[in-house]
Order: sequence, then C-alpha cells, then structure tokens
Amino acid sequence: MHLRRFVLVLGRLVLGKLVLGRLVLGLLLTVPAAALAADKPTAPSLDGFDDGIKHWQSTHGQDYPRYAPEQVAQIADNLLRYQHADGGWPVNQDPARILDQAERARLLGEQSRNGGSFDNRNSYTQVQYLAAAQARTGDARYRAAAVRGLDFILAQQLPGCGGWPHSVPARESYHGLITFADEVTPGVLSALRQTGSVDGARGQGDFAFVDAAQRQRIDAAVARGDDCVLRLQVRQDGIATAWAGQYDPATLQPVRGRRFELPSIVVDESVSTVRYLMSIPVPSPQVVAAVDAAVAWLRRVQLHGQRLETVQATAEQYRYHSSTSDRRLVADPAAPPLWARFYDLADNTVVLANREGERVASYDQIPRERRTGYNWYGTWPQSLLERDYPRWQQRLAQRKP
Repeated sequence: MHLRRFVLVLGRLVLGKLVLGRLVLGLLLTVPAAALAADKPTAPSLDGFDDGIKHWQSTHGQDYPRYAPEQVAQIADNLLRYQHADGGWPVNQDPARILDQAERARLLGEQSRNGGSFDNRNSYTQVQYLAAAQARTGDARYRAAAVRGLDFILAQQLPGCGGWPHSVPARESYHGLITFADEVTPGVLSALRQTGSVDGARGQGDFAFVDAAQRQRIDAAVARGDDCVLRLQVRQDGIATAWAGQYDPATLQPVRGRRFELPSIVVDESVSTVRYLMSIPVPSPQVVAAVDAAVAWLRRVQLHGQRLETVQATAEQYRYHSSTSDRRLVADPAAPPLWARFYDLADNTVVLANREGERVASYDQIPRERRTGYNWYGTWPQSLLERDYPRWQQRLAQRKP
C-alpha cells in the first residue's frame, strides 16, 4: 500500500506530461494487482478429486451449479458435510457441487455413519484439501476434520502386510483386499509421507498442526506400508516384475478385483507405485532394486506395431457411461510403444476379459460397453521411462560419494 500511495503522489506531480503520465498510469494499473497476488494465497488444487468428479458426472450429468476453485471455504464446508463419524468419506462425489437445502439435510443425517473409501484417490485427498484450507483460512473446523481423516486412514491399515483396502465396510468381494488399483495403497502412503516426520517434514507446511503422537503413528504406518509394497512385488522365476491390482490379505497372493479384472500384473497402478517409491528422498537399496526391476519389466512387455484407434459409432447409453464412439486395435508398424493394462502373472501375455469374468483372446471380443468404459490399453509408462526414471537415476548418482 505504501508503494501505491507513492505512485499516486508521483502521478499528481507529473500530471499533464504525456510520457510520464502514461508511465504512472501503467504503474497504477499493475501495482495493485501485484500486491493482491502477493497477499492472496492460491486456492488448493481440486485435481485430486478428478476421478470422483468424473464418476459423479458420468451418472448425474454435468449440468449443475459448482463453486469456483477460489471459493475454498465453501468447498471445505462441503467436505465437512460429507465426512462420516469415524473420519471417512463416501466415494465419487464432487466437492465443488453447490448443495441445496434438501441435500444438506440428507448429508447431516448421514454423518453418524462409519466407513469410507480409498477408491479413486478418495479420503486422503479430502484430508489434504482440508489441511490446505485450514492453512489459508485459519478455520479450526478444517483442522479437526483433517485430524479425524488421518485417524480413519491409520485405523484402516490392514494387519499383517500393511496395505490399505478399497473400502470399509466391504460391500463387494474385492473391497477388503490389499488394493493397489486406483493408487489406493501407494496414494495413501504418498499422502502420509507428506504428513509425518519420516522424511524430516515434522511441523512443516499445511500439516504443521499434526501433534507428536499422531505423527509417530503415521511414521509407523509408512514403514509398514513401504515394507508391504516391497513384499508384494510379483516375481516370475525369482525375478521381480511389478504389482497386481489386489492381493489377498492372508495369503498375499494376487486375486481378482471386479469380475473383469482377473488376477494379473497391472501396468497403470505399477507406474504409480514406481513413482511413489521414486519419491522417497533417501531410498534404501531394496527400494532402488524394486524400481529398477519394475522399469525393466515395463520395457520388456511393451507392445510394438499396434495402435489404439477411436472411431465414431452409434450413440449408446450404458449404466455407468454413454458412448458415441468405439475403440479398436489396428496394425501400424510406425506406432509408438503401447501397453496392455493387464499381463499374465506367469508368462506376461495380455489379459483381457468380459464383464462375466471370462478371459478372451482379443480386444474385439470384449463387448463395446467395456471397450469404451475401461482403458485396456494405454501409454501409462511412457513419461516414466523416457523422462522420470532417467532423472531419478541421475539424482541417485549425484548422491554417491
């Protein structure tokens, strides 16, 4: 404000002098904006909610009022409304949706429920947003809700190996499994690392409010979770590869998720797991070996000479999505590398299935509903292999004496 007052005085002194007048006018227009930018903290990102928002909109449409990202308090208040008594959150909601009075009353009545989901990057994302909202607004309610959310996350770590389930209470057969799909276990671990003191972050950032007792529990959970990730890396003839989407908590063997998600090594979530391990500031030799092995496997199973093509098709409305296109694999010698989502646990052949859980031999044997409603092929590892992994190796090399 002192600078603005100075500019106003300077403007009066040079009023009538065209060149200086224009200069002063420019200062008058730019200085207040710069001051505002310096004084006003940026809004927390809503990117972590993308999956939940997409799923909400796929069944409810997109024609509804939403808060702007800058309306942090209103969005955070929504998260308070959705939170259950034990600190968890229901899955696949849009936290920026403007709720009417009837919806607010309904959510108030549901707050006595327990449970929540980690699917689609849920629960830990709400905790991160509330911590950021508390840091920007000073509202103690957001801090209290974030602490309860952390307590919920810690309470749901599975005994034994130490991963996290899809959802609690389990309403489907796969909900209680150790889950890597949709970044459940690696996503939770990444969030907890930002909160605890295992990486020397004690008392810093948006989570400075976490007390010593809860931080100690977080650090113990991260240690158990990291060990679980390393233990569950699939091995073929003793050679480490990557990770399955789900594991039985008792046997620690890969198992089926949804009916069409057969026991297999899953590429998308393995990339997320590798990225998590690479985020550890001082990785152990075991972590380095796990990353190197997973990257080598991703290179081995890449597909060449095939391209995934999207073509126009008759509009169809399915239970969970609508489609005006179809997908097909076409031969293309010049196509860049492509990966299947799932590979066989034993021989690395591509695993494809229909909704009935029957493995099929080719992509065109999957009904259109699953071809267009699920990503069976993709380029998930591309940036990891071409950019991030080499940079990670370079950082490790620079640390060596």
